[in-house]
Amino acid sequence: MASFRNAGTHRSPVTWAARIASVREAQLEDSGSGLTPVTQGWFVVNVRDAEWWFSERRGARCAFESEYGDPPVEFGQFGINVTVLEPGQTGLYHAESDQEAFLVLSGECALLVEGEERRLRPWDFFHSSPWTEHAFVGAGEGPCVILMVGSRSGAGVNYPVSELAARYGASVAEETSDWRQAYAKVERFRRERPPNWARLPWA
Repeated sequence: MASFRNAGTHRSPVTWAARIASVREAQLEDSGSGLTPVTQGWFVVNVRDAEWWFSERRGARCAFESEYGDPPVEFGQFGINVTVLEPGQTGLYHAESDQEAFLVLSGECALLVEGEERRLRPWDFFHSSPWTEHAFVGAGEGPCVILMVGSRSGAGVNYPVSELAARYGASVAEETSDWRQAYAKVERFRRERPPNWARLPWA
């Protein structure tokens, strides 16, 4: 019986060594709100030291993805961000063509999903299959920290009108698949740490 170890294209140790040696450590620079990569490569950074984005309406994000600003380094396959929502803060109700994953790390939030509302608490996991309509709203008495993971393959997106989401200010007035139209009147993120920094788990 053939070994799985020998299946597929054979690569010599020299080839692998050359490939590994070519992966350099990325250079990190302070953007004004924390460290962000400015060259390609691997890197390690603590969330407390990394670049942060903040909006009074939408909360705060430490984003390892290509959505915010104009980063010199692209996260081409998937993006990860740590989102902080104070009670009442929310993003827009939407659905994406690729699956997403969310894990609540601390605090509480309301998950608006397919016209229903679910309360999430620490270590609750939400799997969003393709085209699942959803949004998060900060709840409880303090900040909610959520780990978010999603594809960055140019996924399609839709912003539906939702009566439930509208109660929280999370619905568009008119359905659209154009994110520019959806966020035209929504406060943009800016590079800065959130004012509740001292109350966050890593502070």
